Amino acid sequence: MNPDEVVSGPKWVLGGFLFFSACNQLLRLLFLPSARTNPAQTWKMKNTAVSLIHSLITGTWALYCFYEHPKLAEDLINAYTASSHILVSISVGYFIHDFLDMAVNHHKRSSYELMGHHACVITCFGLAVWTAYFIGYAVVALFVEVNSIFLHIRQLFVISGMSKQEPRYRFNSMLNIGTFVVFRIAVLGWMTRWIVLHKDDLSLPVYTLGSVGLAIVMLMNIILFFRICIMDFSKKKHKESNASSTQKRMVQEGEEVRGVGSKATSSTLIHPTHNLHLH
Repeated sequence: MNPDEVVSGPKWVLGGFLFFSACNQLLRLLFLPSARTNPAQTWKMKNTAVSLIHSLITGTWALYCFYEHPKLAEDLINAYTASSHILVSISVGYFIHDFLDMAVNHHKRSSYELMGHHACVITCFGLAVWTAYFIGYAVVALFVEVNSIFLHIRQLFVISGMSKQEPRYRFNSMLNIGTFVVFRIAVLGWMTRWIVLHKDDLSLPVYTLGSVGLAIVMLMNIILFFRICIMDFSKKKHKESNASSTQKRMVQEGEEVRGVGSKATSSTLIHPTHNLHLH
């Protein structure tokens, strides 16, 4: 790694924070009619839309980083590219924005849990940004954002009250399940394999924490996978007789999946934490 090539990570963190904050403000003008009359839905719509923008940018960018520089996969600790460093930095900016957005506007248990999680992610990725090490591992963790694109779209459909029988909803559900297997389950498996193969390069505490962390996140994602399958593909035995009741149930369901799922995207971001403590 050439020191002259290392970008200023903190500047890009600030840039990411300002960008997603601006997106949040602009989205005030783009509410769906179903979300305008309910402040909670209004906030949820904005927050999910900003998360979708983040996933679209970082998911695509993470894939491009490995296409542009395949050696990132060979050395997740020391391999470096300016593009990858900027990507991780911008993601830190997003998580700071999302943390503050929840802290100010959404005082619920699910948000407090996510805020604690975001604090861990900001610390993990912040160390990668500051030291310029483990950039490759952080980029691998961002692969899960590809699946989060479809998770966030699903949330927006749910919040807007779209029927699960709509062709758009069904198509997104299929893409959601497919990308879940590839970019969550498979990526987690690959990251686990990496830790096992590099056991000798890690201290025992770091190896233990990394293994346990991956096992917990894998379990969370398996539970989420089956939950989404049940929600989106199980046949209804009874139809809701009240439209408003249906809308409320769907919004609550969206909140449940958000708490475990859309930000489960970030759960995989915890992984670099354990390795980053090496430096």
